[in-house]
Amino acid sequence: MILKIGAVLAASIVLTPAAARAGTTPAVMAALGDSISAGFNACGWYVSCTSRSWSTGDNAAIDSHYLRLLALTPAVKGHNLNFAVPGSTSADLPGQARRAVQSGAGYVTILIGAQDACTGTPAQMTPVADYRRHIDDALAVLRPSGAKVLVASIPDIARLWRAGKDNAVARTFWAVGHICQAMLARPTSAAKKDVARREAVRERVMAYNEQLRQACARYGPACRYDGGAVFSYPFTLKQVSGWDYFHPNAEGQKALAKVTFDAGFLAPLEP
Repeated sequence: MILKIGAVLAASIVLTPAAARAGTTPAVMAALGDSISAGFNACGWYVSCTSRSWSTGDNAAIDSHYLRLLALTPAVKGHNLNFAVPGSTSADLPGQARRAVQSGAGYVTILIGAQDACTGTPAQMTPVADYRRHIDDALAVLRPSGAKVLVASIPDIARLWRAGKDNAVARTFWAVGHICQAMLARPTSAAKKDVARREAVRERVMAYNEQLRQACARYGPACRYDGGAVFSYPFTLKQVSGWDYFHPNAEGQKALAKVTFDAGFLAPLEP
């Protein structure tokens, strides 16, 4: 009898963490951000492909946050809302946050800032103070709803430059498409002004990420910053679209889903 009771208690201890996660899993989730979260160029020629979004995608190959949440609770099925818009900057985030609140989203992912840095020149980048204000405004919209928020760091754009600068096809797409010229213009140049330009963009991205960390901490326990996981991830050209050599392809979206989920609320608990 004692052994039987002990076995039941042991089973309860093992099952409790999973049950707790399932019990607190929201029934509606939403993605906020720019082209990355919209899955731009992940499955078609210069179109959004939300089915392959790292956040809300329903393509099994991506193993998105939505599919991982669905494995915990059937209630979220079909409630994977994507309000991310290609070309969005941090200034657009409060409006997206309002849509998330109006839709009853209990779990929200945010990945925004690449377009704030990917301007024509470093002088055109969003000032850090303005970026922080936009993030604070968006989180202030979300806070009264009680939504849990996963804030992803901005990718290290300089890593993309290093990976593609010696690739003639990548350089051609960057030039013809005028892609992130603040970082990617004259990619093979070692001139001091070009080196300084790239360093300025990378430093701005790092400054944005620090503001994301601080803003998330201010939001409270219901916000989780990824700790720089996306920024630190070693993306390769095999994980970016062959149509622009900038946006994540399906493999890149899959990697984003994993590193962000592992840093979030519902990641597997340590044994």
